[in-house]
Amino acid sequence: MKMLMLGNEAVARGLYEAGCAVVSSYPGTPSTEITEAVAKYPEVYAEWAPNEKVSMETAFGASLAGKRSFCGMKHVGLNVAADPLFTLSYTGVNGGLVIAVADDAGMHSSQNEQDSRHYARAAKLPMLEPADSAEGLAFAKLAYELSEQFDTPVLLKMCTRIAHSQSVVETGERITPPEKPYVKDGAKYIMMPGNAKRRHPVVEARTAALTAWAETADINRVEDGPDKSMGILTSSTSYQYVKETLGDAYPVLKLGMVWPLPVEKIRSFAAGVDKLVVVEELDGFLEAWCREIGLEVEGKSLFSPIDELSQNLVAAPLGKAPDVGVKLDAAI
Repeated sequence: MKMLMLGNEAVARGLYEAGCAVVSSYPGTPSTEITEAVAKYPEVYAEWAPNEKVSMETAFGASLAGKRSFCGMKHVGLNVAADPLFTLSYTGVNGGLVIAVADDAGMHSSQNEQDSRHYARAAKLPMLEPADSAEGLAFAKLAYELSEQFDTPVLLKMCTRIAHSQSVVETGERITPPEKPYVKDGAKYIMMPGNAKRRHPVVEARTAALTAWAETADINRVEDGPDKSMGILTSSTSYQYVKETLGDAYPVLKLGMVWPLPVEKIRSFAAGVDKLVVVEELDGFLEAWCREIGLEVEGKSLFSPIDELSQNLVAAPLGKAPDVGVKLDAAI
């Protein structure tokens, strides 16, 4: 059935359809509605934890027992949960584990602007970033598949505009994941130094495997355009601003996985355009990575690292006249 859903509601629906059994979160705008919405499904146990660290550890406990689990928080909450986050990267999972983090560019309800993509790279964890509600639902389901396929927690990054905007989704039926019994394995799950040293090579091999997966994944897609004088690399809500502003005039590489990144796909895209421009909110995360792999790129020289982007803030630096709207002569 097709229906309008907030991005957060769509993520909740994706958790439900994927067979998530346990949700433990800490409320924080713009992430709160994910847990509020999923709590309405009787098949899912949902709770508020006393803080984000506890929520992540609770979700991991459910994963260890073989259940698909979830925890959600806002960007500053991921700071609180950083201790278990980095360790869970080494332990991996049993049942699929999805961790949603919602960034608040513009600080509508936050004490700072923080770009959570840095956590994905630092913790060596995959991060998916939906650009509308339909992707919110689909990426939540995909996250469980990747979690169990690659033995890893998966970060699902939302932002205020995607979390709180509505778009059309097509709902499906809930699946029942195969039973995954708990198996006692201290070498995998107890990160004493001797065990952790043996797990680190596993993490690096996993990152390489995820990078290879990203090269051919449908969620990293090229949308062609006739004017090859410029190509746009973008993701999330920035993708929406690019398409609303430029339409289909220029080629666009839209990323659904923002870590790890598909090296050859981005190099190939850059080779097909005269100039590569990265459009992203807050830090020049993708831009810096492109420079690391030897690409010439423009990004934060055109777009501020402060506050949200918008259609007009994207239009002007790319040579398109901003939309000034309609002026009425009548006094209202």
